Amino acid sequence: MNEVNEKNIPLTSAEIGSLWTGYMNDSMSKCIFGFMLKHIQDEDIKPVVQYAYDISYNHLDTLTAIFEKEQFAIPNGFTEQDVNMNAPWLFSDIFCLVYVNHIAKAGMLIYSGLVSMSYREDVCNYFVQALNETSNLYKQSLETGLSKGITARHPYIDIPKETDYIDSKNYLSGINPFSDKRPLNAVEISHLYQNVLTNSIGMHLCIAFAQTSPSKDVQNFMLRGKDVSKKHLKIFADTLIKDNIESAQTNVYLSDSTTQTFSDKLVMFHMDLLISAGIGNYSTAASASQRSDLMINYQRLSFEVSRLAKRGADIMIKHNWLEQPPGVKDSKKLAKNKQKG
Repeated sequence: MNEVNEKNIPLTSAEIGSLWTGYMNDSMSKCIFGFMLKHIQDEDIKPVVQYAYDISYNHLDTLTAIFEKEQFAIPNGFTEQDVNMNAPWLFSDIFCLVYVNHIAKAGMLIYSGLVSMSYREDVCNYFVQALNETSNLYKQSLETGLSKGITARHPYIDIPKETDYIDSKNYLSGINPFSDKRPLNAVEISHLYQNVLTNSIGMHLCIAFAQTSPSKDVQNFMLRGKDVSKKHLKIFADTLIKDNIESAQTNVYLSDSTTQTFSDKLVMFHMDLLISAGIGNYSTAASASQRSDLMINYQRLSFEVSRLAKRGADIMIKHNWLEQPPGVKDSKKLAKNKQKG
């Protein structure tokens, strides 16, 4: 009886939104990983990208089955029409590994949130499994990167030998130009360093997308995104350097190909996804930082990234690239249409 009742439980708004989001993200990832697989030569990196591709491929099959069972309109998402498999090689093998590792980190955060919003057993089980698979992908990409000496580790600091308490409000102060700022603590270092890495990925993707897009709107947006990422990266790196903490420089290379590789719709969606993750990273970092100058910086830079997101959304709407998520029906609009009929 419980099994029958479970099958008849309707999807909640959170579950509908989560399933839709999962499909959109995996259909995009499948296109990118598929293109990478065609060109990768490194025998250590290729299995990692293959695993990432297989995860996205299997997720789409599972999600499609759920949509069909629920008579849920399958999103358009992204298909083979959104990737030019015959385009010249765009990324280096090392960049592919760094990219997969970054996507796995973002995926773990996304799936943990989707799990927490799922109630129906089959939906919850799906997202728990997706979280486990993405965690395994992160571990596999991390181990491969470490073995090849290309994974940037967070900085080392002295291990604490005793505990202590904050005994002055000066610990929180960082905006007075006439006073010395206290050294960064471990939590602050970790977020600054992580945001250096994420902005580096974003900067390289913006360059790749700008040089291969035929659209002036997209080119200008990506170049603006590159400038924002480069500026933010420098701010975070300079903050670390002031405490004699070096930022990692991963050798990632892009080709000089100008052939369109991915559709403009896909690259704009991808950047929107990265921007949203970046805003979340900044918010988390601001709340975890105890030095006021860091908090103010994160808030200021978040506003700049939000403006970039708005600019991107305007371009997507202009070109009819922005697929609308499922939502509540507009009762006023329905009433007006009924009156006209």
